[in-house]
Amino acid sequence: MPELPEVETFRRYLLQGGVGSPSILGKKIKDADLLWDRTLASPTPEEFKDRIQGQFVTGVGRRGKNLLVRLSRDTLIIHLRMSGELVVEEKTAPIGKHYRLIVNFSDKYRLAFNNIRKFGRVWLTADPQSQIGDLGPEPLEDNFTAESLHQLLQSRNRQLKSFLLDQKIIAGLGNIYTDEALHRAKLHPATKSNLLDAYQAKQLWNSIREVLREGIQNQGASIDWMYAGGDYQKYLSVYNLEGEPCKRCKTPIKRIKIAQRSTYFCPSCQPLIE
Repeated sequence: MPELPEVETFRRYLLQGGVGSPSILGKKIKDADLLWDRTLASPTPEEFKDRIQGQFVTGVGRRGKNLLVRLSRDTLIIHLRMSGELVVEEKTAPIGKHYRLIVNFSDKYRLAFNNIRKFGRVWLTADPQSQIGDLGPEPLEDNFTAESLHQLLQSRNRQLKSFLLDQKIIAGLGNIYTDEALHRAKLHPATKSNLLDAYQAKQLWNSIREVLREGIQNQGASIDWMYAGGDYQKYLSVYNLEGEPCKRCKTPIKRIKIAQRSTYFCPSCQPLIE
């Protein structure tokens, strides 16, 4: 599933444009084609098509793993989930086999939501907080501090991997960057959150921010989903590397299941705290 760095990469693509694709900022929406109704979580398809017509794109933001396309009256929230990607292209381009939603602009361009596995969802709402208001802090924002993370850790008795995956605690982390941050901080993914002292919490805080920034710098990782634009998979230390030697101590990387997710760690560098 796309995590914070991958979604941030799409945000920048929509805002700044890419090779052969312009920014969508300022564009007027002519109409929309909903090619698979269940892509739209709300409102109804009829209301969606009626409301979105004539609105202008005024900004492109991100909250956790959600893309926020801000319009003149509403906000279009897009959650890419397993296999979603966004394409800005000319309307003369062939319609992709897995396009689920197309937003046509008043010029020659369109925004297409390509989603092979059909898990991605879209909301059109005048109140984005109704959908994203319960998300935890953004881990790269100034208000997310080592001290605030320590307080969150102390307030819960959960395995670290499960703790970090909870979007209501911290927004944007997923399987890849959680495993990488825990390895960098030398913390076992099954260690209970409330056992970390202030120093360990600061190490984890630093590690989370470092791996996310490196992920953004490399335009995300191309592993668990179809997006092929990122390079961060070349620099991973543990994720999806079962049996490979740890880059720090050469101990073989181990895989276990936590919160029903494959979890990779070094049993030497990341001893369990009990």
